[in-house]
Amino acid sequence: MEGSFLKTALVFLASAVAFVPIAKKLGMGSVLGYIFAGIVIGPFVLGFVGEEGQDIMHVAEFGVVMMLFLIGLELDPREFWKMRKTIVGLGLLQMGLSAVFLGALGYFVLGFSHSVSLAVALALAMSSTAIVLQTLKEKGLSKSASGEASFAVLLFQDITVIPILAILPLIAGSSAPAAGESHSILESYPGWMQTLLVIGAVAAIVVAGKYVVVPLLRMVSKTRLREMFTASALLLVVGVAYLMQLVGLSPALGTFLAGVVLANSEFRHELESDLEPFKGLLLGMFFIGVGASVNFALVVEKPVLVLSIVLVLMLVKAIVLFITGRIYKIKTDQNILFSILLSQVGEFAFVLLTFSNQLRILDSYWTEVLMASTAISMSVTPLLLVLNEKVIDPFFGTKEVPPDDKEPDEIDEQHPVILAGFGHFGSTIGRFLRANGVRATILDNDSDRVELLRKMGFKVYYGDATRLDLLRAAGAENARLLIAAIDSPETNKELIQTVRKHFPQMEVMARARNRMDAYELIDLDVKHFYRETLYTSVHMAIDVLRKLGYRHYTATRKGMEFIKYDEAALEKLAKSRHQMKEYILTIREQIEMQERLLSEDLHGILTADDHAWDSEVMKKK
Repeated sequence: MEGSFLKTALVFLASAVAFVPIAKKLGMGSVLGYIFAGIVIGPFVLGFVGEEGQDIMHVAEFGVVMMLFLIGLELDPREFWKMRKTIVGLGLLQMGLSAVFLGALGYFVLGFSHSVSLAVALALAMSSTAIVLQTLKEKGLSKSASGEASFAVLLFQDITVIPILAILPLIAGSSAPAAGESHSILESYPGWMQTLLVIGAVAAIVVAGKYVVVPLLRMVSKTRLREMFTASALLLVVGVAYLMQLVGLSPALGTFLAGVVLANSEFRHELESDLEPFKGLLLGMFFIGVGASVNFALVVEKPVLVLSIVLVLMLVKAIVLFITGRIYKIKTDQNILFSILLSQVGEFAFVLLTFSNQLRILDSYWTEVLMASTAISMSVTPLLLVLNEKVIDPFFGTKEVPPDDKEPDEIDEQHPVILAGFGHFGSTIGRFLRANGVRATILDNDSDRVELLRKMGFKVYYGDATRLDLLRAAGAENARLLIAAIDSPETNKELIQTVRKHFPQMEVMARARNRMDAYELIDLDVKHFYRETLYTSVHMAIDVLRKLGYRHYTATRKGMEFIKYDEAALEKLAKSRHQMKEYILTIREQIEMQERLLSEDLHGILTADDHAWDSEVMKKK
């Protein structure tokens, strides 16, 4: 048993390490890498692990269990309340329309009964919380219109699992398993009693979480042992999952509720920080499990049936999502991404389909077919996202014009400055320039933000600044300065490379999030870059010195000296950053030299290295 476990763990981890970096390198994201790793090591390709995928799904289930606990833990009740209209509106519309259309297809096309059609439709209307949230995080889309809409729909779906699990026993009626075939302690009871007990079990988790778990965590906190919090959290997750399994409910559902209850406690952030290292790895195991669970034997035996179901499922859900997005006035480019993101069938379908099979609502054959279709739909979603990113989004991103842009050819105005990116960073620059009479051509690729900024009085053009034709239209051939202030460092670098190649006369001033971004800009020979973290932190340090009694002039001068010297040191550090030992030695040398110079400056010694006020003329005199 021990050897089998170690072998399985070795194969899982080795496959992840082998395939995920390749997928990331190809721009496909980690999700597709994990899924492909699962397909390769699964029972239908190399057969390293699993027998027909059953033991793999046990690992996958625990991945979902941990993921849903952390999602529940991160659910801020105040944010939920602010988004309640969006969550209920978008979520109810998506779930309702998807269930109606999928149920109708099951009844009229596949010949299912009313009860089977309803159970299948409710399961297949779900989307993958794991895939979507991981994708949004990796691509930095969580705050976009499509990201916020996706989160609202997923949250509604996660919540609706509770009533769906309560409804399924009622749908089963007399077809529920007999006592001799029981898989849980509830299956010997009639459907109405099971429903009441399910509701009671959910209520018990909420009450126990508030009046038992929180006091227990307070006791653990008195030990002042951080590892005890991790042990307590794992005990809570495993304990709730086991209790849910005993009563025939989804362990993932129970742990999600436990996480929501603890989200209101004072231990929320400490538990998050303790469990965060487990989150990524367990999600990876889940995706590997999804890939390994694809029943290729069934797919080969019934390829037309399975692939047709996948195609129709994803098409119907995408159309419903697109209509939903239109109703809520999401712009076309964001709406397409929203529709693709949620078009797959989610991990909860495995739970709901299995539960339906246990209740004899759905027979084993159709359970296998639909679970294979679910796994395939999840596997192709990352590919569809890559297709959207490379083919569809650039088309809409550059061709679509905001409806309030009555004179699109005004972008031909010749301004000396082009400002790419008008988020929090870029808008500050834009407002400062405008206040000082400097006109700039402003480009931004977020259609919702463009529309909002125009209502606020800013003249902003919608489009992808990395595209050569858009830069030409913005007057790049005659402009003097490009301010690269886009949120994404990768997009900023792509923009700089394009400008350097086609508009070499234009001087580049670039945003850098941190020191590592600055190093990469140095590699691109960018002379003027501005680190977000540097100036704000030094400004705060200047205020600290003033609070401690330093003169305003002295504190400010020391701050300017620190910035100048730190920027000068970057060139040396950038060259040695790939050799860790040399890099550490260089950092230590630079820190010691900087401290020595600042100490000399404090005692009034003006040296040739004094950069405080950039007073070259005064120094020469």
